[in-house]
Amino acid sequence: MAAGERAAPLLLGAHMSIAGGTQRAIERARSIESNAMQIFVKNNMQWFARPFLPNEIKAFREHTQRHELAAVFAHANYLINLAATNPQFYANSLRALAEELVRADQLGLPFIVLHPGAHLGAGEEAGLEKVVSSIDKIFAKIPKVKSRIALETTAGQGSCLGHTFAHLAYIIANVHEPERLCVCLDTAHVFAAGYDLTSEAGTKKTLREFEHVVGLPYLAALHLNDSKTARGSRVDRHHHIGKGQIGLDAFRVIMRDRRFHKIPKVLETPKGKDLREDVENMTTLRGLAAGKPHQFTAVERRTPPL
Repeated sequence: MAAGERAAPLLLGAHMSIAGGTQRAIERARSIESNAMQIFVKNNMQWFARPFLPNEIKAFREHTQRHELAAVFAHANYLINLAATNPQFYANSLRALAEELVRADQLGLPFIVLHPGAHLGAGEEAGLEKVVSSIDKIFAKIPKVKSRIALETTAGQGSCLGHTFAHLAYIIANVHEPERLCVCLDTAHVFAAGYDLTSEAGTKKTLREFEHVVGLPYLAALHLNDSKTARGSRVDRHHHIGKGQIGLDAFRVIMRDRRFHKIPKVLETPKGKDLREDVENMTTLRGLAAGKPHQFTAVERRTPPL
């Protein structure tokens, strides 16, 4: 870095509620000095929603604080399963994801994070093939939409796909338009799936494997979550940074790796309406990035509700 040149700001934030309108999420994020944010583009537990009204899109895109957020992206609703075996559920999944990609595009969001799907007994190979076919169908339906799909690493609960880097690499390699895909790596998920994040050496080895199997150019976002469950448990339970089974070493490596400096890092940890827990977790992460000794906070001395 040249003398006098300022370092780019650390892209750090949390998932924010859109209650009261998508623009309210911007206000919530900025109230805790986030410069990165993840949102849902509709109710995350409903299949469909009425289309955005023009004034709703304008309220988000032209919000006076929108420029203060350097990175904003979306997460797809949890009902979507691109490997579904039930015909109606499958049809709903295709329609819902297509509509959510349109909504994300209308808000000017670069991608929408998606759990790849669950094979529900059909087997991993058949499930992955169906995910590939589903993505091709969706992209063919909305050729002009610029928002991409960010395949998320999963914990591997039940028959969920995406719990190995090879799963994501297979999907990317086999879709017709791989340039419309990217990846979101979730620390709690990869840990629960069995990858080693228990030490600095283990974390670096896991990241090297991701780089080799998937490729860092595909990495578009990081979900920074500690895990309430043990490595390899295949159970997805998020915890506060440094409070769970992962500990601080992995987050120190990630926060200090220059390759990830421009990758948005977003919390999905438990919190109340005042967002105090987000503030404390972000403070911990910023301290790790700066190499400061960690100070245990109130949120790390208690066990929050699930």
